[in-house]
Amino acid sequence: MSLLQDALPVDTLNSIQQQAVQLAAPAENLNLIQLLMKGGWIMVPILVLFFLGLVIFIERYITIRNASKADGNLMAQVKSNVLSGKLEAAIAVTRSSNTALARMLQKGLTRVGRPIRDIEGAIENAGKLEVSRLEKNINILGIIAGIAPMLGFVGTIFGVIQIFRDVEMAGGIDIGSVSGGLYVKMIASASGLTIGILAYIGYHILNMMVDRLILKMETEAVEFIDLLDEPGV
Repeated sequence: MSLLQDALPVDTLNSIQQQAVQLAAPAENLNLIQLLMKGGWIMVPILVLFFLGLVIFIERYITIRNASKADGNLMAQVKSNVLSGKLEAAIAVTRSSNTALARMLQKGLTRVGRPIRDIEGAIENAGKLEVSRLEKNINILGIIAGIAPMLGFVGTIFGVIQIFRDVEMAGGIDIGSVSGGLYVKMIASASGLTIGILAYIGYHILNMMVDRLILKMETEAVEFIDLLDEPGV
């Protein structure tokens, strides 16, 4: 140590000792919330997007799942009543079932006696309305999937700018502070990318659920039109 003290200036020796102490110090234990908050102010809108996306996904998932619940007796009861000429009973069956398919069939049943084209149009319009209700706010997840990663990158860029400003003001480069600052600012990018990926996955999960329900509704609607088109109905 005495040789180093003779060979190096005092300022340089002190700097080396400080960095050695920093490296030897134990790592700071942080919980998840504290770690996220180290990402800076940009973490506030990123976390807002996360909670917004989570609420939308849960609400839409429950809504679509409830709408997809199969009522195995609905079509059988409607078909039986229509073939028996009990139109009012068939309408009553659809009113008692709070599903998208029941509301579509009800629109068609209330127009029985008109041309098939009119009945098809009524069912199609009712189906479009039901689909628009199911898809409500799903597109917001797609927007979150695009915005969250960009906000993360913005946070990192501002962090790098701040680091270089501090270096300029200090008049020198401290490897420890630069690497530590980058570590902190990369939290914003990692958080933004993670939330964007989750929102992207949630967006496509909900769309697949809606597509399956639409296919089911279209199949039942075609069966209902074929039923009305049978001779004697």
